[in-house]
Amino acid sequence: STATTLEAILTAAEERVLRLVSQSMTNREIASSLGISPATAKRHLENILRKLQLRNRVEAAIYSLSMTGCSARSSTECPLAAWRKGRDGPTG
Repeated sequence: STATTLEAILTAAEERVLRLVSQSMTNREIASSLGISPATAKRHLENILRKLQLRNRVEAAIYSLSMTGCSARSSTECPLAAWRKGRDGPTG
C-alpha cells in the first residue's frame, strides 16, 4: 500500500518524532520525551517533511493520524475525526 511505502522510507527515530508531532508536541517537548536535543528533533521533522513531501508540521500530524486512524473509542475524542468534521463542514 502507499502508506506502507511512505512509512518504510522513514527511520525509526523519524517515526517516533512523527507520532509525537501528531500528539501536538513541540520540538522541545519531543526532544525531552525522546532524550534528544531540540535541534535533533527539528532535523528529524525536516527530514519527515522532505521525505513525505509535506509542507509543515500540521500536514505531518494529519498524515500521521490518517495513517494510524484513531484508537479512541468515541469519534468525538478522535483528533482526526474532529479535523475531518471541520474540513467537511456540517452535514444535515
